[in-house]
Amino acid sequence: MRRPARPFLMLAALIPGAASAAELDLDAINLYARSAAGGSQEQVTTINQFSDVKPTDWAYQALSNLIERYGCVAGYPNGTFKGGQAMTRYEAAALLNACLDRITEVTDELKRLMAEFEKELAVLRGRVDGLEAKVGELEATRFSTTTKLSGQATFVIGANAFSGSDTSAVDAARAAVGATTFNYDLQLSFDTSFTGKDLLRAVLRAGNFADSAFGGAGPTGSLSTLEAAFQEDCGPTADCGNVVGIDKLFYQFPIGSGFTATFGGRVGQEDMLALWPSAYPSDTILNQFTLNGAPAAYNKNLGPGAGLWWQQGGLSVSASYVAANGDGGDPNFGGIGTKASAGTGTVQIGYAKHHWGLAAIYSRIQSGVEVHGTTPFTGFTYEANPNSRTDAFGLSGYWQPARSGWIPSISAGWGLNGTSYDTPQAPGALRTSQSWMVGLQWDDAFIKGNALGMAVGQPVFATALANGQSPQDSNVAWECWYKLQVTDSISVTPALFYLGRPLGQDTTPGTTFRQLGGLVKITFRF
Repeated sequence: MRRPARPFLMLAALIPGAASAAELDLDAINLYARSAAGGSQEQVTTINQFSDVKPTDWAYQALSNLIERYGCVAGYPNGTFKGGQAMTRYEAAALLNACLDRITEVTDELKRLMAEFEKELAVLRGRVDGLEAKVGELEATRFSTTTKLSGQATFVIGANAFSGSDTSAVDAARAAVGATTFNYDLQLSFDTSFTGKDLLRAVLRAGNFADSAFGGAGPTGSLSTLEAAFQEDCGPTADCGNVVGIDKLFYQFPIGSGFTATFGGRVGQEDMLALWPSAYPSDTILNQFTLNGAPAAYNKNLGPGAGLWWQQGGLSVSASYVAANGDGGDPNFGGIGTKASAGTGTVQIGYAKHHWGLAAIYSRIQSGVEVHGTTPFTGFTYEANPNSRTDAFGLSGYWQPARSGWIPSISAGWGLNGTSYDTPQAPGALRTSQSWMVGLQWDDAFIKGNALGMAVGQPVFATALANGQSPQDSNVAWECWYKLQVTDSISVTPALFYLGRPLGQDTTPGTTFRQLGGLVKITFRF
């Protein structure tokens, strides 16, 4: 153990036997005392004035604090401190007396300030005590030190009206999904990080949209499906309404410089894209308008999968694979990399700056993939034809103003898809399809915190058929909404949407069929 030197540990220097009275040089002690009290030119203001004190000395920081904070340390006339030399009890007493004088001055000043601000300090002490109590309560009740829970509950009240000259189709639609409905969707997200840079995400979800047009029931299927709609898939005969299911479960972590890897037993295609090229909200009304104008390429396929992206500055490259049936062991009905995998392989190149972004995407889609935002004709080909596969391309981008005002953010996208088959197809089979959309959003519309938005476009529709036949699959979709932000956690969104000729190719020739939906969506975030 090192021996304390000089006046750093002043009280230790006062122990008996440090020096005898016979050894005292009283003149030197008086000089030191006057110097320590600030009455001599040897008083120092910075430790650098000592020629024999080095930063590597064990008590360097303690000596520096005494000099700079209290100004009660003096040296010898030759500019040295002589830290290794033994000190007498009188020297220690002189130094201690000088420092106590300075400390007393500081204490008196502090007492005066404390008396002047007594009321304010009392208020602050009360607030600190309250915060400590709340922190203690949170620490006692939290379920994990590494996991964050967030939730969203959505209520949807609304109805759909059908019209057109095809009276049989209108009557059938009204009979199937013409009633006013009250549906809900609940999401609980658990985000866990083990290193501060990784993410283990588990999302529990429940809903009861299966029998509503807002959930895909009725003749228009996915065209009228809301983004908020959820229904656990329990097979063709089972009803899974009001049952909590695992919506997402995946792990994401960085690899080296700029790379991020993702894998999971239930991961979405969108979870493995470094850039989502849209400023149009992903939680508004119709699900088809959240797919960047290319619902086939951005199909949000969900299942076992893995992906990797690289991002440097504004440039990013993403690659992923998801198999909706990847958990099945029979290669005739599922598995990874089989014809029955219902898989989506995706590559995207994107570039984004603060106010704009642009991305090009390619996806290879196997049969069996559920593609939201298609006409019944194209959707049936993607999902039900076991011999088909589709190469889907998309180009999407967005721009948003630096400040909210009359100029909205603009999101737009276009998709082009080519479908091929393993076996010969009958005349009229789908060959080529397209889609597009434009979405506008005004932040702080009318009232700060509220938002106004609208979108228009065409979901995936056939543009070319086998054997040169001309398709009659064109259609149009439109929505408009206004979100009232009641509190930071509660919003109310009334909305309207319109589907013109939603049956597309399946519309009875020479007739019309239209759908108008109206709803109020109430969202709680916690």
